[in-house]
Amino acid sequence: MRLARVVGSVVATRKQPSLTGAKLLLAQPLDAGGVPAGDTQLAIDAVGAGPGEIVLLVLEGRAAGAALGRPGAPVDAAIVGIIDPRDPAAP
Repeated sequence: MRLARVVGSVVATRKQPSLTGAKLLLAQPLDAGGVPAGDTQLAIDAVGAGPGEIVLLVLEGRAAGAALGRPGAPVDAAIVGIIDPRDPAAP
């Protein structure tokens, strides 16, 4: 799993049938300091993430497909969580 920032969305006029209805987003992986690290990834969104949000990105096909509830779907990356930017010490 990696941290990433959602940097855009993708519209597909055709998708593999097992991905019908899935939202496609572009996610930029981040290092521990929040600095972009590596290439932007095309990811299936499982949690309703949006542009600018920091998310948890699963980069393993089998785990990504399982996280989406679409086992066997051709998925390399999935967004499985949104990071809450609030200070954990705040009420």
